[in-house]
Amino acid sequence: MILNNRISVFVFVFLALIIGGFASSQSLDNWYVNLVKSDLNPPGYVFGIVWPILYLMMSIAAYRTFEITKNPFFIQLIFNAMWSWLFFFFQMPFIALINIWLLIYLNTVLTIKMYKLDKFSGLIYVPYVLWLLFASYLNLFIVVNN
Repeated sequence: MILNNRISVFVFVFLALIIGGFASSQSLDNWYVNLVKSDLNPPGYVFGIVWPILYLMMSIAAYRTFEITKNPFFIQLIFNAMWSWLFFFFQMPFIALINIWLLIYLNTVLTIKMYKLDKFSGLIYVPYVLWLLFASYLNLFIVVNN
């Protein structure tokens, strides 16, 4: 089965990037533009730079620890792709916030597991968790101020 192949990590991470990106690119309409956002909200192009780098680092970490982390990794990847649809496409920032808090929990546990298996993998996974924390702040700011 494809999910049992370590190379599938790269395929599914790429699919998550495309699927999530499609949701946000299709719905950047007046709704998002008119939201009150944090002063820390970066310009849109920053997300287009940061996410591919994070996805590459996630892929490498998951590839290196595949046999043990494949199931939780693929589960978090589903929630990762869902966030863009919940927030941008369905315009449900509160539900997206719950989703991202779940992502933070899942990926904190996953980072610890990866670190125990392979220190390098755990370390290169940390920026993803940090970015999720920052994204959850931005999401929470929108929920509270709109």
